[in-house]
Amino acid sequence: MKSIRFRILVAALAVTLGGALAKSQTADAAAPPPHAGHGPGWGGHELEFYSKVVGVSDEQKTQMKAVLQKEHASMKPLMQQMRQLDQQLKQYEEGTYDAAKVQALVAQQSQTLVQLKVNEARVHSELYQMLTSDQQSKLKEFEANREARMQQRGGQIEAPPEPDGPQD
Repeated sequence: MKSIRFRILVAALAVTLGGALAKSQTADAAAPPPHAGHGPGWGGHELEFYSKVVGVSDEQKTQMKAVLQKEHASMKPLMQQMRQLDQQLKQYEEGTYDAAKVQALVAQQSQTLVQLKVNEARVHSELYQMLTSDQQSKLKEFEANREARMQQRGGQIEAPPEPDGPQD
């Protein structure tokens, strides 16, 4: 049970960090000023999340921000590589399909994704270790509630309608 909760925590943190990294990659030009109430610079959304959900202290925020900024340098090239591979795959979707080349691109993409996920897991572990046991419990409770909501919503999704007419 403890292992499942930890995996859920790691997955949620991975999604959070991945989203922040993806968003930071799109802001190479002049970035708009941050919205009022959001944390400063890269990692502001993660820090805001930790503040609201588990109530991290200012010292913890500073430590977490340092980790996120340190890891940004290693994550940025991987995110750029994923984006480039996606663009290359798109060319085969819109142009002449070459199974061997597509397979090679997908294999390269999977290796990059493995590197990304390993880095994300390391970062999330570092951030998790900065939390007190009470904060860790709050985060686990939040993730369990989130998972329950996702399960509940997943059961309400309807199957697409069957197409009319004969099938080939």
